[in-house]
Amino acid sequence: MKISVLTATYNRAEDLEKLYTSLVINSNSSVDYEWLIMDDGSTDKTKIVIDNFIKQNIIKIEYHYQQNQGKMVAINNLMQFVTGDIVMTCDSDDYFVTGAFDIIKKHINKLLEDETVYALAFLKKNEKGKISGTKFAEDNHRSDMFSLYFREKMTGEKILVFKTEIRKKYKHILEADEKFVTESRMYHKIDLDYDVICINEAIIIGDYKNDGYIKNLKRVYEIAPLGEYEYFKEILQMDLKGVSFRKKVNIYMNYIMFASLSARDNAIKNVEGAFNKLMVCILWIPGVISTKKKFKRKRVTDDFMDEGY
Repeated sequence: MKISVLTATYNRAEDLEKLYTSLVINSNSSVDYEWLIMDDGSTDKTKIVIDNFIKQNIIKIEYHYQQNQGKMVAINNLMQFVTGDIVMTCDSDDYFVTGAFDIIKKHINKLLEDETVYALAFLKKNEKGKISGTKFAEDNHRSDMFSLYFREKMTGEKILVFKTEIRKKYKHILEADEKFVTESRMYHKIDLDYDVICINEAIIIGDYKNDGYIKNLKRVYEIAPLGEYEYFKEILQMDLKGVSFRKKVNIYMNYIMFASLSARDNAIKNVEGAFNKLMVCILWIPGVISTKKKFKRKRVTDDFMDEGY
């Protein structure tokens, strides 16, 4: 078994050392792995730092460079270089727990030997040991990413370890010239044909950076609303059986918010399903008013995307 670890990085030279060190520590495991890095046009000392890692010749590292196009394009472009049986991403400001690859290896047959499974879902924790969001209902729970978050009340970030042959069939789809879209948009596409198996063990440690995507979602949404609009439009085309009414209202309100931010014509007409269309009609005016209040200040530029991630 071989693991390919993908990292998209932009101006995170000061954070890469911790991730690199965790990979070196995990070289003591019996698992073969490679670290594939896409530098998304960094202007700091990222290349110098990575060149130093490569010169140490402790682990296998491949460095690639592209003009700044955003994290999702960077990951898309890295997939062509993957040689592992399984593949996963690790953000440049996160790092692996000691023994992470042995944890993965312990459960890997559940992924590799089942043609209907596309990923193992593991937990993430912060540096104080607190799990991100909720734990899974039980170990080896079989589900899909949509059901976990929309039917089973899962919260928090989870770490997916993909079967490479399946993961290579998909990519992050971005709209127009936007640089961001939620990873869930791709996950829901894969969910249509495959499942995930959930493991209640943390393999990655990380806290959200003040200048990262998660801490600045409001700014991200202003810059890249069209991809989010398409994401929620696709959700409204899905079978929402088992999704609570409260969760459905949240979906409708997000659809309206992103339709408003992206100035979509025929947004109500584009909603599939009589009940969905009725609810969007009822919530449209309060949704638009709420959006205008939430995003009162002048629309920001792509400057946010020049910050690190």
